[in-house]
Amino acid sequence: MIPLTVRHRTTYRYHRAVSLGPHRLMLRPRESRDLRLISSAVTVAPAAQVTWAHDVFGNSVATAMFQGATDCLVIDSVVELELYSSAWPVFDIAASAIVYPFRYSDDEWTDLGALTIQQYSDPTGRLAKWARGFVGGDRTDTLALLKDLSLGVSAWIRYQSRDDEGTQSPRETLDRGWGSCRDFAELFVEAARCLGFGARIVSGYLFNPDRSLTGSADAGSTHAWGEVFVSGAGWISFDPTNRSVGGSNLIPVAVARNVRQAMPVAGSYVGNSDAFAGMAVEVLVTSNAAPPGNRALEARSSVGGAPKDADRFRA
Repeated sequence: MIPLTVRHRTTYRYHRAVSLGPHRLMLRPRESRDLRLISSAVTVAPAAQVTWAHDVFGNSVATAMFQGATDCLVIDSVVELELYSSAWPVFDIAASAIVYPFRYSDDEWTDLGALTIQQYSDPTGRLAKWARGFVGGDRTDTLALLKDLSLGVSAWIRYQSRDDEGTQSPRETLDRGWGSCRDFAELFVEAARCLGFGARIVSGYLFNPDRSLTGSADAGSTHAWGEVFVSGAGWISFDPTNRSVGGSNLIPVAVARNVRQAMPVAGSYVGNSDAFAGMAVEVLVTSNAAPPGNRALEARSSVGGAPKDADRFRA
């Protein structure tokens, strides 16, 4: 068990006062057997009416409604949690799904629904052909195939942090040969769907205490990865950016069909087109598990610029 505190602050500044539209906040981690949420608090300045709901994926979503005008918006989230994920997970895959290709049960196939359908156009079948290249034969080990696919993303694609708006399509990522964590995740998830798997995007935080992982210059940052549903085992996490399986260093906040649905902060303002002055995002991950006499692990990661994907994922 690892006790962690995650602080996530987003600051928007404007050259002149603007009216703020509703803002959608996805900042509360998803509780599970591997993650126990101790506390979660979101504060907003200027003052706002904040209501909570669960979206279609079961994510906790806050909506902030503002009155009046302001030249600054600060959204501050502080979370305390305990992470129980194993560094060496064992997946109890159903006998029917150990060997690929396999067939989901009728109920699984129905419930997975859109998570089995490709979200990006692939008219020439390039992505599907690339994905099939990891299939070892008529019958291959399912988990080994998914591991190879995740490893293949990082082998083919060079990691590069970027703050520009949107996510590259998987075909664009293959063409360019580089991408950020969200591009890696979308490529992996879409490729898994090409092979008939149900898969989804996950957004959250990366815990990187020894600073050895890609996607964070310090001990933690926002991050994106993928999950694939395998009968018996359920949802299995794959982080193609770091070539890892399982969630030992991952703190999930939201799951979704695509990255656009899992933005930590999304909103609008009414004002002149040149009113926006800049944005900064700061993430601080603190572990209190250090031995007595040693300072706790701390990391800060911050970005500035336009309110684009910098506020969706740090990496």
